[in-house]
Amino acid sequence: MHKELNSFFTQDFISENQQVHLPALEEKKVELYIKREDVIHPLVSGNKFRKFKYNLLEAKNQNKKVLLTFGGAFSNHIVANAVAGNLNGFKTIGVVRGDELAKDLEKTLATNATLREAYKNGMTFEFVSRTRYRDKSKAEFINQLKEKFGDFYLIPEGGTNEFAVQGCKEILTRDDANFDYICCAIGTGGTISGLINASEKHQKIIGFPALKGDFLAEEIKKYTIKSKNWSLVNEYHFGGYAKYNDDLIRFINDFKKQTNIQLDPIYTGKMVFGILDLVKKGYFKKNSKIIAIHTGGLQGIAGFNQKLKQKNKAIINYL
Repeated sequence: MHKELNSFFTQDFISENQQVHLPALEEKKVELYIKREDVIHPLVSGNKFRKFKYNLLEAKNQNKKVLLTFGGAFSNHIVANAVAGNLNGFKTIGVVRGDELAKDLEKTLATNATLREAYKNGMTFEFVSRTRYRDKSKAEFINQLKEKFGDFYLIPEGGTNEFAVQGCKEILTRDDANFDYICCAIGTGGTISGLINASEKHQKIIGFPALKGDFLAEEIKKYTIKSKNWSLVNEYHFGGYAKYNDDLIRFINDFKKQTNIQLDPIYTGKMVFGILDLVKKGYFKKNSKIIAIHTGGLQGIAGFNQKLKQKNKAIINYL
């Protein structure tokens, strides 16, 4: 690893596999473990650490001084980019969806813990309209950003590229070879692609997309070398990205009480809900072992709870 990278990013983290004990699992004779990638770092946790590791190295090798990326107002990716960049001597720029947030930046930072943390770590914001944000992958938009900010190393929304997939391969270790199923929540497809590439022949990789649509399968195929040992389960997105219902919030709170493992409502909460529902339906073979990857994302709960309070809904019990 490049000597100029912060020592935190040169470490080879091996996360604990924590077993979950619940009546449904015992009844169906299925073992479930959670790989605790969420404890790597409070803000650069889980798959964010894995995705940034080799991207930061590549940015250093290209002698880049600035990292630029994209995300929403409560994006784990935005704040992780700011913190990772700050730790490694990069300036950071966040292109954030929602130009209304720029009208009163002081108020935005006061009421948004995610952007406040990113700002505290030196990130410069470029707030854009939702319409313009859709052009984030177009060359014309990228060139306009270069005209405004100069040269930068671009990390795509969600962080998925070949370097991210390389980092996500390191989530699995030799000791994980005894699991029959590897489960993962999916945003942009980078994490599951790394897991697929690192998996053993006998293992089945199951992805739980947080978004509607069938486009993710094609994205994953771009980065994977295996095609027959993975599948996507599309029934547990709860209506789409950042969508939820009372059952999901109740499930997350109950799971925390029963296991002392905190899940988030965007990714891991939906994944574990789906896994346990499939267990009850007999989807997993008897006496099989499942490992579910906890990809972090817990910092976004504060912002999510703000929205729940505004709607007079029950909040996620998060300390």
